[in-house]
Amino acid sequence: MIFGQSHSEAIGVVIDGLPVGEEIDLEAVRKFMERRAPGRNAYSTPRKEADLPRVVSGLFEGKTCGAPICAVIENTNTRSKDYDKLKDLPRPGHADFTAWVKYKGANDHRGGGHFSGRLTAPLCFAGAVCMQILERRGIHIGAHILSIKGVQDTPFDAVAVDADTLKAVTEKVFPVQNDAAGEKMQATIAAAKENADSVGGVIECAVVGLPVGVGEPMFDGLESRLAAAIYAIPAVKGVEFGEGFGVAALFGSENNDNFTYQADGTVRTTTNHHGGSLGGISSGMPLVLRAAFKPTPSIGQTQDTISISKGENDTLAIVGRHDPCIVPRAVPCVEAAAAVALLDLICMPQRLFHIQIEVEDAAGVHRNRLIIFRQGNGFIGKVKNEIKAGDAFLSTKGQGSAVGDGLRLKKVHVK
Repeated sequence: MIFGQSHSEAIGVVIDGLPVGEEIDLEAVRKFMERRAPGRNAYSTPRKEADLPRVVSGLFEGKTCGAPICAVIENTNTRSKDYDKLKDLPRPGHADFTAWVKYKGANDHRGGGHFSGRLTAPLCFAGAVCMQILERRGIHIGAHILSIKGVQDTPFDAVAVDADTLKAVTEKVFPVQNDAAGEKMQATIAAAKENADSVGGVIECAVVGLPVGVGEPMFDGLESRLAAAIYAIPAVKGVEFGEGFGVAALFGSENNDNFTYQADGTVRTTTNHHGGSLGGISSGMPLVLRAAFKPTPSIGQTQDTISISKGENDTLAIVGRHDPCIVPRAVPCVEAAAAVALLDLICMPQRLFHIQIEVEDAAGVHRNRLIIFRQGNGFIGKVKNEIKAGDAFLSTKGQGSAVGDGLRLKKVHVK
């Protein structure tokens, strides 16, 4: 859970369900968060924040202890007066208007409230924690700027991208593979800033070392969960995996990735149009995705909008401190969202389900029982899909059932 607003006293995150006994290097977390911190260069907002997370729970002697991790990040450099007009004049392209309607005018308009990119700071904290745990399992995540307003970087090799490639690009201040393309991108951003405008772009992210079998069918599929996490990043307007929308222009014979055995007995594909996921389940190939970011809505040019108080049309020229392009700072945010979603999927089989059942004995006496099972246990499938009121209920050895034999099931509730 991420909490706070852009100009509230603090923002933060609560992370629950992490594996216990995992050592967390908070200095490495801080360095990861520095990659998205504001005020570091000419193409980001001049608002400067230290973004030093204060961990108030969840770690004991430097390791996860089973309690939720809670980290708080102070907001120290707000200028709320810059946003006074936005309470009445919603910014085109921003959530000001929709938030005003949804929250009946009670929304915090300062800095965009909880719709601000400021909330990606705690996301990056959570992602940095999850990435450390994933890396111990041989799973590595990295991203780069693929394009900014049409200026293209060299894409990842979807078949051969490796951890060294990801490490090299993420260590750069401006994370591109082709530095000449990166200079053109920075010039494009500078030109937009000079014109009181903004530009968007595309971030490409890859995950290597992901074993076959991560992900569940349908709504808990690999793409479903990753896309949901990445869409939570403000300004993301599109997510695609592998060949993405490009598959619509291919024949099946072109799109299909042929399987082949490797010398070590593992199975890979000769190409990777599927981007590392088939049926929502990881295939063992590099997971490759791209996220499209819209231009920053807050620009200095005069735009048409409405006056909420007057009920009439009006104009707005935005002042304040805003990124002319959020893409460079969003690269670690995409990595963080991917890390959180992936670790969540990997940990799913270890989660506990609480099963509340109501049974009756031969005399019609009702009894309530609470049983705890791990997800992935075969009994869970029976409770969810097969058992119905009126069935005979027998305890199963090894499942930890203490209900007893000869009882008849009345109700089942799984949470």
